[in-house]
Amino acid sequence: MLLTCLLLTLSACSTYRDIPPNSPISQVENQMGTPNYRCTLPDGRQRLVWSQQPQGQYAYGANVNQQGNIDKVQSLLTDSHFRRLTEGRWTQSDVACEFGPPAEIDRVGLGEKNEVVWTYRYKQNNAWNSLMFVYFGRNGDAVTHYHSGPDLRYERWFND
Repeated sequence: MLLTCLLLTLSACSTYRDIPPNSPISQVENQMGTPNYRCTLPDGRQRLVWSQQPQGQYAYGANVNQQGNIDKVQSLLTDSHFRRLTEGRWTQSDVACEFGPPAEIDRVGLGEKNEVVWTYRYKQNNAWNSLMFVYFGRNGDAVTHYHSGPDLRYERWFND
């Protein structure tokens, strides 16, 4: 009995890092639940995203091959992963497929500087409550730039 309780407790502590590469998608869904975003990559593979947006700060993704196995589950909302936005051209569909849906979609700026901006909540360096702002230009065609900033929901002096 004690051993069973210990095993159940330890299995409840498992994370996405405990899922080995090449695991069948059924095993991944048993551990992580059903992904809340799916898309098809240019090479035909399926991209699965488990996102906590709009209120949460984490999202995880994996690609599924033709045999129904994932490549690996990875954390998506990190500064190093957002740096992928500097490689090539990224449309809104590309960004949603890579990072999942944003917490908010808005427009900012005036005149010629008015741009579509997607906001992702995330835990910068697993320490700071932050937002990542991804700008898509005036027409929303492609990413023009991105930057992070504090998530003011967590700043006490702004909420008093």
